[in-house]
Amino acid sequence: MNKEFDYIVIGAGIAGCCLAYFLSKYSKSILLIDRNSQVAFGASGAAGAFLSPLLGKPNDFKDLVTKSLIFSTNFYKNLGEELVSNCGVCRIPKNEEDRDKFESYKPYMDFKYTQMNDGYFFEIGSQVTPSLICEKLTENIEKKLSYNVIKLEQNENSTWIINDEICAKNIILTTGADVKHIKEEYFDIRGVWGQKIDVSTTTETKINYHKECSVSKASKIENSDLYKISIGATHHKFNCDKNICNYCIETANINACSRCYNDSIINNDSAKLIALANDIIKLENVEVIDVKIGARASSNDYFPMLGALVDSKKSIEKYPHLLNGTHIKNSMLETINNLYVINGVGGRGFVLSPYLANKLVEYIINNKEIEEELTTYRLFKRWAKKQKTKNKKQKIGKT
Repeated sequence: MNKEFDYIVIGAGIAGCCLAYFLSKYSKSILLIDRNSQVAFGASGAAGAFLSPLLGKPNDFKDLVTKSLIFSTNFYKNLGEELVSNCGVCRIPKNEEDRDKFESYKPYMDFKYTQMNDGYFFEIGSQVTPSLICEKLTENIEKKLSYNVIKLEQNENSTWIINDEICAKNIILTTGADVKHIKEEYFDIRGVWGQKIDVSTTTETKINYHKECSVSKASKIENSDLYKISIGATHHKFNCDKNICNYCIETANINACSRCYNDSIINNDSAKLIALANDIIKLENVEVIDVKIGARASSNDYFPMLGALVDSKKSIEKYPHLLNGTHIKNSMLETINNLYVINGVGGRGFVLSPYLANKLVEYIINNKEIEEELTTYRLFKRWAKKQKTKNKKQKIGKT
């Protein structure tokens, strides 16, 4: 056996990198693991990493995004002003119906804005570069990259063992759409595939834009008259067998996977993104210079999952009535010892992850409470209600 760590974080996307960073304030015994050869390679690498407000009428999710955007923007700036392009974002309605919605949202805007042409300009709008941010966050963190976690188990002393060779007191899973290590039926994640492209163009954009896609501020390409612009992202839910989707998720280099995301989809998506970008601002002499693909991990209610994992087997053994789906108190739910998760950040990973990672570390270290709508308790309760309905249908079918 290798040495034992206080914390092992599995998954080196933005959530895992933020988590390792905040944990390092309390412990120097941390290992960050990823199957890829570099940090921010999967869904985080495919992200446009735009930091933008959520528009709409007041609700809990909008409140979460607003708090996260304020926290994360300041966090990235403190990490290094050079890491953040705080150029502002122009949000443009897609059509007249969308324009009417925007008008109705005006009393509920959480950030200062000004009218700009056909849209609304928000100064807080920013963009970061995924690889640079994640490398900075983990520059002092011990990493084990190109390492595939095949076996994860806990011994009688509650020590976690990975592949029979690495030990940890605590495991935190930040693996996005790849949830093979979470053996809980209630933990339901949807993988929404997306593509981001970088293009070269002679057109210089001065700010970020968002309409039906996002278009970044241009950066000058050295020794040329060209600029680089990021455009993203597409959305796909493949209707194929889940094993195929899992194959794609578990492929170290999804850009080389052809089982779902084949050349035809890549080329069509690239053309679509360029067309959508041109609907915002005309780009001259465009050429695709890079393509990134990843699966965003989303929950059915769009809220992320945070904290300890409910142990459904132990909970039901202790309280069999839980399967009735009613009168479920959090105090009745057993959790898996020293196993935690951040997941379901969807397409707002770079907005939500710093805020959520800090919140999880405060929960683990200082026992600070996590809001109910973010915990896995809500997932278990929803699943238990479905079991009651399923059992009723089975009984009716037998009569």
